[in-house]
Amino acid sequence: MSDGFPDLPSLNALRVFEVVARHLNFRVAAEELGVTQAAVAQQIRGLEAGLDLRLFERLPRGLALTDAGQGYSASIRSALAMIDEATRLLKPQASHLTVSVTPTFASKWLIPRLGDFAQNHPDIDLRVLATDRLSHFSTDGVDIAVRYGKPDFGAGLNSELLMEQRIVAVASPRLFDGSEVPVSFEQLQGFIMLHDAHNFWPQFLADMFPQHAQPTARNLRFNQTSLAIEAAVNGQGIALASLAFVGEDIAAGRLIQVFTRQLRLDKSFYLVWPRKMKQPDSLSLVQHWLKQQAVDS
Repeated sequence: MSDGFPDLPSLNALRVFEVVARHLNFRVAAEELGVTQAAVAQQIRGLEAGLDLRLFERLPRGLALTDAGQGYSASIRSALAMIDEATRLLKPQASHLTVSVTPTFASKWLIPRLGDFAQNHPDIDLRVLATDRLSHFSTDGVDIAVRYGKPDFGAGLNSELLMEQRIVAVASPRLFDGSEVPVSFEQLQGFIMLHDAHNFWPQFLADMFPQHAQPTARNLRFNQTSLAIEAAVNGQGIALASLAFVGEDIAAGRLIQVFTRQLRLDKSFYLVWPRKMKQPDSLSLVQHWLKQQAVDS
């Protein structure tokens, strides 16, 4: 009886082959794997050289599996699925899922709702990665992200609308002690405008007061929306923020909506996750919970 598997190709090469066979595109495969397109091509060349046969036909527009590649692809996919299942069964502990969000989204929307999630899904270990940097799904171990913008978010990624962005002007009710809430552009100039990195004030003023003059209000600027909101709660001025981020502060009386008008933007909050053959079982549960929370907020 022979020892081991002397003719077995590297497991990494087989994993790359499975992804390329699924997408028939080196660039999309590289995106899913979190490596360069050149690294993917090198792995496939090495695998073909080791097997001494062609697995792919290189076409002017993409790739096609050869007959040998077609059969090999089905077998390798099945084998990798068996390895994945065997590995998963070794770890019966709570299912892990990592969600990537911005610090403001975490502190002003997600964290206040996490108690509900933990109560309803005690078997899922939800990990929150809060960063202003654009997290990479593969290298950062992220399963799903909330991203602000417009589709398309990149090759190999799925996206689904979570909630639209509606910008409102908010301030502490204490800011208006002894004075009226501003209703005109001129009255607004008597207050400090609190800015974040998005700098929505010029657009908000143009939408609210189309013929407005040059603003003379004093300004305070912050690099994160959550800081501008905290400054508003502390009575330091008027901030612009997504209604989703200030809804609880308004309900609790810490903030009031200064104008009834809302600024609607063409960018929204989206759920984004990588296309994979096998998704974590917990992914669909977390997606459903996030969408339900957005409906209720």
